[in-house]
Amino acid sequence: MLTRIANGRVIDPANNRDAVGDLWIRDGRIIEVPPGDRPDATYDATGKIVMAGAIDIHSHIAGWNVNTARLLLPEYHRAAAPRPIATPLSKAGWSTFETGCRYAEMGFTTVVEPAVSPHYALHAHLELADVPIIDKAILVILGNDDYLLRLLQANESDAAISDYVAWTLEMSRSLGVKVVNAGGAAAFKENVRAFSFDDVVPSYGVSSRRIVKALQHAVTALGVPHPLHVHCNNLGLAGNFETALTTIAAAEDLPLHLAHLQFYGYGKEGDRGFSSAAAPLAAAVNAANTVTADVGQVMFGQTVTISSDVLRQFNARKQASPRKWVILDSDANGAGIVPYDYRRNNFYNAVQWAVGLELFLLIEDPRRVFFTTDHPNGAPFTAYPEIFALLMSRERRAQWLAELPPEALAVTTLPAITREYSLGEIATMTRAAPGRLLGLRDRGHLGAGAVADVAVYEDDADRAKMFRAAALVFKDGELVVRDGRVTQHRWGRALTVRPERDAAIDRRMKAYYEDRYGLSDDFVKVPEHVLGRPDPFERVPCVS
Repeated sequence: MLTRIANGRVIDPANNRDAVGDLWIRDGRIIEVPPGDRPDATYDATGKIVMAGAIDIHSHIAGWNVNTARLLLPEYHRAAAPRPIATPLSKAGWSTFETGCRYAEMGFTTVVEPAVSPHYALHAHLELADVPIIDKAILVILGNDDYLLRLLQANESDAAISDYVAWTLEMSRSLGVKVVNAGGAAAFKENVRAFSFDDVVPSYGVSSRRIVKALQHAVTALGVPHPLHVHCNNLGLAGNFETALTTIAAAEDLPLHLAHLQFYGYGKEGDRGFSSAAAPLAAAVNAANTVTADVGQVMFGQTVTISSDVLRQFNARKQASPRKWVILDSDANGAGIVPYDYRRNNFYNAVQWAVGLELFLLIEDPRRVFFTTDHPNGAPFTAYPEIFALLMSRERRAQWLAELPPEALAVTTLPAITREYSLGEIATMTRAAPGRLLGLRDRGHLGAGAVADVAVYEDDADRAKMFRAAALVFKDGELVVRDGRVTQHRWGRALTVRPERDAAIDRRMKAYYEDRYGLSDDFVKVPEHVLGRPDPFERVPCVS
């Protein structure tokens, strides 16, 4: 089938295109202008903005943490309503199904769940299989697992560590690797309650720094496109920008991605010992060419924080609002579920809100800063359109600033920042750059051969309104959204990598699982046939 999207303003930074013109689609792919062929369908995009489908690299949308949060807070979602007897757990309250719909309605077509423990990968993939329309992926968590720590303790070779990482990626069907407070969860099990980058895990004798560097080298050596995804130590603490600076310096000349950087943007200035340190942090990112970061923007309102940083969540449990929480200390990372209400009139929350926007606006290259709220930790992903509007209008920011505590504004630089994002920069940050970062060569752009994931928006001066409801969305060339409403449900794929490894690691892991757990290593594997979808996976090539 040949489809024409006619006369729209096509904004495609990856191909240096920003001009009124047509976009052509055939059999699910973008093509050059066909020679004389008549389209089977034409969509008039006159006066509208045409972009590639958006990509969210860090959003907690599936897995045991997410479902535990749903069970803890039924009053905040539709799971509290009666539901059919046959509704599967992964669709409790229809939350999982609606996730795909809400993303698609905003023009997003690919989303990454960034924190799945290897032993829970099958559950996460089963749940993601029930997320309609969008493509998705998971990042597998390593860095507090016994096997890796034993390898480091025994001073095993870089090749042995790389083989283990490759084995875990394949078994869990993941797109990349994340490390969460490296060594912190393992130390928590031995009653440690604070853990920094050069602290040592009891019993194993390895530091957080060594764990991060080992995983960074393994991911790079294996050619995994997405750099090691790092949740640093000391999340949320005053003065923790120094931890982030130390981690950035440790990247040296290898790629490294820092997750939800806003939560590490805090200094100790001012009467309350809490201030924005976004300016020095942004300067460090600007100077480190191999480092990328997503922001984790805070917005005001009720949410729930979910994290595999069990040490941090345990320490934060007394701040729960409402006053209930769950801490799960399990194999490797565990998890913590702590609800939280960000309030405009709260000094600390106002500073957090400002820090995120400062980072967006002070990091100079939109190809190296990525749009996230660390959903749902900083805010639900449905807040994205309002954040786009704040980035694109200093006048809109000024209106919000006027409602915040003056003492909070005094310890940030946000009131003095005049930069406004352009539509091209928004497209870079949410399309072109994420596609490149994740190794998705055929996504995030509208060049010939790209997957026909396309979002069309009304060119509305109210950018929040514009991005909240796309006029048209195409997934793999099929129209799935019209006028901000899903018109067709289809099933996307899970994106994975499969680096090469020495077959000896398979024998070692089989023996390890039998010895430690009394189980076959099949326990970790995610078989394709159980997902109940045709062609549920798509392999992303590693970098040679």
